[in-house]
Amino acid sequence: MNAKTLMCSTLEEADIRVGGERPWDIHVHDERLYDRVMLRGTLGLGEGYVDGWWDCDALDSMICKAIQARLENRVRHKLPALASALCHSLFNLQTVRRARMVAERHYNFSNDMFEQMVGPTMNYSCGYWRHARTLDEAQNDKMELICRKLQLEEGMEVLDIGCGWGGLARYMAERRKVKVTAITVSTEQAAYARAKRPDLPITWLLQDYRSLAGRFDRVVSVGMFEHVGPKNYAGFLDTVKRVLAPDGLFLLHTIGSNGRMGGTDPWISKYIFPNGVIPSAERLAAALTNRYVVEDWHNFGADYDKTLMAWHGRFEEGYARGAFSCTEQVRRMFCYYLLICAGAFRARDLQLWQLVLSPRGVAGGYNCR
Repeated sequence: MNAKTLMCSTLEEADIRVGGERPWDIHVHDERLYDRVMLRGTLGLGEGYVDGWWDCDALDSMICKAIQARLENRVRHKLPALASALCHSLFNLQTVRRARMVAERHYNFSNDMFEQMVGPTMNYSCGYWRHARTLDEAQNDKMELICRKLQLEEGMEVLDIGCGWGGLARYMAERRKVKVTAITVSTEQAAYARAKRPDLPITWLLQDYRSLAGRFDRVVSVGMFEHVGPKNYAGFLDTVKRVLAPDGLFLLHTIGSNGRMGGTDPWISKYIFPNGVIPSAERLAAALTNRYVVEDWHNFGADYDKTLMAWHGRFEEGYARGAFSCTEQVRRMFCYYLLICAGAFRARDLQLWQLVLSPRGVAGGYNCR
């Protein structure tokens, strides 16, 4: 069976047709795609899309259907996936030196582009859509949820690890009157954050979490743990515990994997988040054992589908009216990334977890949802 026949028959199992007329069917523009996918799996599929070798009107729906039909099992053992898994198993790909790679590769893209894509809150993480109707409402509701879970009180010292463009730090400082120390490894994010609301009591630091010092009443980390890596989970959690007050609270917000070992897609790892690893519940729980009391473990992963689709809509609208500029390949890369992730969350293949952790346990129990 040749590559084209094999790929077409495999897609048919998920009710996806090559050359079909439904929104989730794909249209191949370059016949070399079939060999590329058979050789390189999902990495080849993504590279082919960015190069314009194929298109799909509803890429998010196509990916959702493919995941639900477990088609990824057919390509999981392709060479790029095996090489990625082996590297993460054998080597520490998230050392201090390598930790800056994701900032250089992804977060240091134009701030104008990210501002258009994620909106004025500059929250590059899952919104909370329980009562929200718009992206901005969902992001503000997410930040308010975090403040409630951390039980913030005026005057507290709060540490924000992986603060991004500083949206949450500014929200906490302004709304809850706390003092915030916020760290990032991205030069572009740090410059953006420092220029916004200099009147607020926020200290912005360009540094790695491993060099943290001080003592804080509360610690929060949103969308950063995916860059820590399994070999550093213990060190990360120990660092937080070292700087957290004995009666303090730590909120960890992270994407989560259903698999036992966690992992990430080879294309995402190569082109979007270098060296990233989505944690599994098993590995995360093992790292937390004998370190923290898990006060709360909240999953609202389905909300990431809505968030990603909103980002994609804003990205495309901003590109069309010239709010930012990028090459066609970069545009297709971001569209592919946003839409395949939306499909994965829609299929419930990925989760979004918020954990509230305490060093010794909250006296009388914790209840803040």
